[in-house]
Amino acid sequence: MSTAALDRSSVETPGGRGQVVAWGLWDWGSAAYNAVILTFVFSVYLTDSVGADPVNPDQFPGSVSANSWLAWSIAIAGLFIALLAPVTGQRADAGGHRKLALGVWTGLVVVATAGLFFVRDEYSYLWLGLVLLSLGSIFFEFASVSYNAMLRQVSTPDNIGRVSGFGWAMGYFGGIVLLLLVYVGFVSGDGETRGALGISTDGGLNIRVIALVAALWFALFAIPVLLKVPETPGLSKEKRLGFFASYRKLFADLKELYRTDRHTVYFLGASALFRDGLAAIFTFGAVLAVTVYGINEADVLIFGVAANVASALGAILGGRLDDRIGPKAVIMGSLVGMLVSGGILAFLSGPTAFWIFGLALTLFVGPAQSSSRTYLARLTPPGKEGQMFGLYATTGRAVSFLAPSLVGFFTFAFDSDRAGIVGILIVLAAGTIALWGVRPPTPDRDAAHVAPVTREP
Repeated sequence: MSTAALDRSSVETPGGRGQVVAWGLWDWGSAAYNAVILTFVFSVYLTDSVGADPVNPDQFPGSVSANSWLAWSIAIAGLFIALLAPVTGQRADAGGHRKLALGVWTGLVVVATAGLFFVRDEYSYLWLGLVLLSLGSIFFEFASVSYNAMLRQVSTPDNIGRVSGFGWAMGYFGGIVLLLLVYVGFVSGDGETRGALGISTDGGLNIRVIALVAALWFALFAIPVLLKVPETPGLSKEKRLGFFASYRKLFADLKELYRTDRHTVYFLGASALFRDGLAAIFTFGAVLAVTVYGINEADVLIFGVAANVASALGAILGGRLDDRIGPKAVIMGSLVGMLVSGGILAFLSGPTAFWIFGLALTLFVGPAQSSSRTYLARLTPPGKEGQMFGLYATTGRAVSFLAPSLVGFFTFAFDSDRAGIVGILIVLAAGTIALWGVRPPTPDRDAAHVAPVTREP
């Protein structure tokens, strides 16, 4: 992606354009895990190929589907994230090793992703795939805590929205490029070999090689931020806390936060709701495209590419609006846009309708995600970024069951996949209502919270 999305005025940052681009490249690389592994390629391979037609069904309890095992494994990963993310971020801040934490967690994601190469197209390998995906999800969320906490290191109060939008857009465009590469190189075509490289499908080799490509992609594009963005200063050793003492401090800080600035707590709750709705859009969008709107399975990947383009453009535009009118207005406008687009889509049929209103819906996803990140960054006191973004991850995971549960309930109650859309809309509406009464960050407060930046010699 070109850095033209950041004009000269938008990169007057503590570290300059180079640090912004280096920071954004991590988002570009992270698409290898988000788009390829979790969303479009490996999770589908795991449930539809590895977990299909077991040779020895009696070795597993009951007749539980691979989809259910995947959902439960990700839910267990979410529990670990909810319990550990805030303290992990807090300890990285206190120890002055935010960048080190980002490097370690990213490295573990890369290792877990590469390990998926050993998951052959046999049912006995399902457990290995589930464990590696779960571990990868945990490590990725921990890495994201440190990554998001770096936002104010590479931005100023005047351009934090544009810088955050740039990062999200880099993630979307990175997903587009890598999805097209793996589709052309390893997936397209029929027969015993696939893609332009002619990789054999025996034992799922063509998909397993994609895991190696994804791991290499993420590792490569994670390097710049580790080289360009300086480490943060930490507390003196006598002020650092042990693991369990960190939890006591966390609860004390939460109590104090609610007493002195409860609107930050309200925002964490509201964002947890609407972020669950955003996640559901991507989780169930491809399924609904096929089962409800009649889109060919081969065209779903193409729609995914188009959806990433729309979301990226929305993130860039939303980032600029964020700096002008504030993050709350951008989020509220995006949520209303999604409710309108999704509401219309719920009553229409056919591929054309899905392409039009589905892309309209994804256009609003990017700015909602980006401005949610800047909203919290503007609220967070200096030195507490890791802890606050750890709480951000925790609150998001705390209600991550809500949208999938409602989708399942409405689908079951009305015996219709289309009815599942209502479940997503309800969660988005709840998040919109909850955010309505939250006081937005003020420019004066934001300016007072500029985190000190240390430079490496």
